[in-house]
Amino acid sequence: MAASPMAENLPQLRDIHLPAEPSAWPPAPGWWVLGLLALAVLAAAVWLLRRHLRRRRRQRLLIAELDRLQPRSNDADAAPLYLAALSQFLRRLARAVRADAASLRGAEWIQFLDRHGDGFSAYAGALNDAAWRPQASVDVQALHAVARGHLQRVLRSELRDV
Repeated sequence: MAASPMAENLPQLRDIHLPAEPSAWPPAPGWWVLGLLALAVLAAAVWLLRRHLRRRRRQRLLIAELDRLQPRSNDADAAPLYLAALSQFLRRLARAVRADAASLRGAEWIQFLDRHGDGFSAYAGALNDAAWRPQASVDVQALHAVARGHLQRVLRSELRDV
């Protein structure tokens, strides 16, 4: 029998070879974009966390500084030193809120301090002039509680980035 023309071509045919699997590298452009986006989100989260921790640390330091000013007793001899130190602390805090606040005197200073309704008006005389007297009759514990509440409100509402 004569060989058919197809049979003559059989030795020249080869198996079908599938192409190689695509490699994982380099990733598709969408993966690059997703990776950059994930890095940006991670960097922003780290930055915000560090900023929050730094702010909390500064706030704790301010509260601790105010608490160190407080005398241990309501002694009339210790009150002028406390009032002088408290006044200096409150003026430094006020400068952070408003640059010209440290130059306020008398009733304007007390109004500025009492802008949150903290109750500084009850201690106006003590804050304005008791620091320069040899003795002062002021309830140091109550005034300190007012100052501490004021500091916490200022930190929460006006000095968020301190």
